[in-house]
Amino acid sequence: MRSLNYVQRVSLDFTGTLFPHAICLGDADNDSLNELVVGDTSGKLLVYKNDDSKPWITRTCVGMLTCVAIGDVCNKGKQMMDTLNFVVAVGAEGWFHLFDLTAATASKADSSSQHEFMSFEDQKPLFTQHIPANTKVILISDIDGDGRCELVVGYTDRVVRAFRWEEPSDSSDLGSGQLVLLKKWLLEGQVDSLSVNPGPEGLPELMVSQPGCGYAILLCSWTQQDSSGSGEEAPATPGSEGPSRDVVLHLTTGRIHNKNVSTHLIGSISKGSKEESSKCGLFALCTLDGTLKLMDSSEQLLWSVQVDHQLFALQKLDVTGDGREEVVACAWDGQTYIIDHNRTVVRFQFDENVNAFCAGQYTCKEGKNSPCLVYVSFSHKIYVYWKVELERMESTNMLRVLEEKPEFKSRLKLLGVSKYINNNKVIKKLIQFRLNAN
Repeated sequence: MRSLNYVQRVSLDFTGTLFPHAICLGDADNDSLNELVVGDTSGKLLVYKNDDSKPWITRTCVGMLTCVAIGDVCNKGKQMMDTLNFVVAVGAEGWFHLFDLTAATASKADSSSQHEFMSFEDQKPLFTQHIPANTKVILISDIDGDGRCELVVGYTDRVVRAFRWEEPSDSSDLGSGQLVLLKKWLLEGQVDSLSVNPGPEGLPELMVSQPGCGYAILLCSWTQQDSSGSGEEAPATPGSEGPSRDVVLHLTTGRIHNKNVSTHLIGSISKGSKEESSKCGLFALCTLDGTLKLMDSSEQLLWSVQVDHQLFALQKLDVTGDGREEVVACAWDGQTYIIDHNRTVVRFQFDENVNAFCAGQYTCKEGKNSPCLVYVSFSHKIYVYWKVELERMESTNMLRVLEEKPEFKSRLKLLGVSKYINNNKVIKKLIQFRLNAN
């Protein structure tokens, strides 16, 4: 297992505290460049842009924020055959906040100061609605394959709810819309992660992690009863008749797990080819006791890795630039594992204990999106490691790398030793001589 040493990083000013799911990366202002969005326990929503250590934008929410997300939750982009992202922040008390930061880019560009004072009215959310309290994790994605995004919310009481943004047909004003409850599911264990993964037929499947390295698939069987009345329809209770068929529990095979150990999952891991990734999608799971697994939607186990660290966060990231996304898992002590589809493992040690972690694309030094790792320490600091790239995941040697380069043979000819090109001993001594000479 190779160890990496990433040094290109930016330290961001952050004085608050946050929950593990109150941080995400995405295009918050629809300029095609990604930002970092953080929500703290005091109700502040902070948006960081580029390599500036100070927040680009600060917004105020009601209550302490437990989770944030970026996506086209209102499906406005569908009308323009594009994507129009909004920033969503949900608090423990159940307050849903919707922010449109698109106009903020233009106003900031016109301002002489990037961090100008904003009035209280300017900081208010575009829309606020109260939904059931005790939120833990949220997901914005098309979970039923109809081309429209839904908002999925996981709660601390083992409940998952799906909402859809609805507006009157004769109005395009966001203020006239609201979240409408589509479905409520009740799980057997705690909900730590929500994700969507292409099923065997290529249709999206809503997945939720379950303790003991398990997961459940939640079926999106919308009915007239689900979207009418008070919205608190009869929950799908595992082990009972009727709606229980909407919760399909899966327990992964292999190592025997503590049935109470927390589990995280991430789905829709790219295989590099759009055609391959659309069917039988890949998803990964990790547990607090150090197990990592990569599986496909047909329940085939592709690999399993056991480490001696407590894993609490799971992400996906293409670090080699070949279109295939690697699995990224982070432990409380900062140990970070990056694993490819062939089970090649590399690791990176962040030098502090970690309160929250995310990975993805972020615009930093070079003015374009690049792979990055984001750590929030217990000392109230946010560190963004940018340009987290590798030429290859697997271990190799210098001679093998040189042999793959076309100019290597021409250089040997210039040195008059091309006849030894197939004699590895001679070539190794030559390379060693040149290195020592330098």
